[in-house]
Amino acid sequence: MNIQKIIKIVALVIGLIAVFFLVRIMMIGDEAIEADVANQGVLSNFATLAYVVLAIAAISAVAFSLVNLVSNPDKLKKALMSLGVFALVLVIAWFASSGVERTLSDGTTLTAGQSQLIEAGIKAFYILILMAAGLMLFFGVKKMLSK
Repeated sequence: MNIQKIIKIVALVIGLIAVFFLVRIMMIGDEAIEADVANQGVLSNFATLAYVVLAIAAISAVAFSLVNLVSNPDKLKKALMSLGVFALVLVIAWFASSGVERTLSDGTTLTAGQSQLIEAGIKAFYILILMAAGLMLFFGVKKMLSK
């Protein structure tokens, strides 16, 4: 039995379980679920199934991406270069940020480290936006000039 058949069977089983929970929720009704705590277990089971499906999808996406990167050295090199550029942007944003302790409107205090982290995130976002716009402009002009 190949992997595609196994995946189809697993997807079918998960789909049938989801349909079962959905039908149970619809049969019980909104008012009965809100009124009785015992009926809320159906929602809990449905949410747990959703978390399991989400975990399977996330793990398989990461695993297959890593397998694809490892099997193709050129793609791995490009991915590592992109990761390095992203890390460089984060480091530049961190050192360009100043952390100042602040009192928030609800009375809690934002530490200097938290303030610096937030400011670094905002500055990294701005740097990445500028880089993206610059690259789009560069390649757009390059394409226009090459025609």
